[in-house]
Amino acid sequence: MTDSIERLYRAVLAARDLEPARSRTAKLLQQGSSKMAKKLAEEAIEVAIDAVGGDAPAVVRESADLIYNLTVLWAELGIQPDDVWREMERRELLLGIAEKLPKSTVKVAKVSSARVQGRPIVAADSRAIRKRH
Repeated sequence: MTDSIERLYRAVLAARDLEPARSRTAKLLQQGSSKMAKKLAEEAIEVAIDAVGGDAPAVVRESADLIYNLTVLWAELGIQPDDVWREMERRELLLGIAEKLPKSTVKVAKVSSARVQGRPIVAADSRAIRKRH
């Protein structure tokens, strides 16, 4: 999978020099990060709507659009795919799985040095968790 994203990323970078009238990628890059972020959000919403509807083939198609638009935004902001993979690895080391980190001020601390299936056991400090209203 990472090879596919790397190829896509290189193709996006190569499209910077193309004519915007002939290249969707060049046109997006010319329009700037605000337009790219809007396109990314639109694609994410389409994925979610198709998922709720249980339309797996549509989720696949829209996911491809989502990944494409995310890659274009990365290129615009100077983010390389390896930057994202390093963040995923960092999370895996913290949580035992490369999942999304909590948005609250949760402190992740090792409860024990014991490991379950090669993963560290971690717990959140419940005193630091705040409910959103």
